Amino acid sequence: MELKIKYFGVLAEIAGCNEEKISTEQLKISDIVDLIVKNHPGIKGRSFKIAQNKLIVNKNTRVDGSEIAVLPPFSGG
Repeated sequence: MELKIKYFGVLAEIAGCNEEKISTEQLKISDIVDLIVKNHPGIKGRSFKIAQNKLIVNKNTRVDGSEIAVLPPFSGG
């Protein structure tokens, strides 16, 4: 499956891109997070959320979308 990974804020700066495409057969969001950290070691230890098709998901969620967003911490206001 091909996924579009989008990076925002400081995470985009660390990754060196706003968006990339990866091909993977990973089944859970946690596997995708591991892959992101492997490809962009500067992200390791950073706090971030993952959204799949524009919905915030947890690491145990199955990958069933085509767009993954890596979001820096944010607060309401």
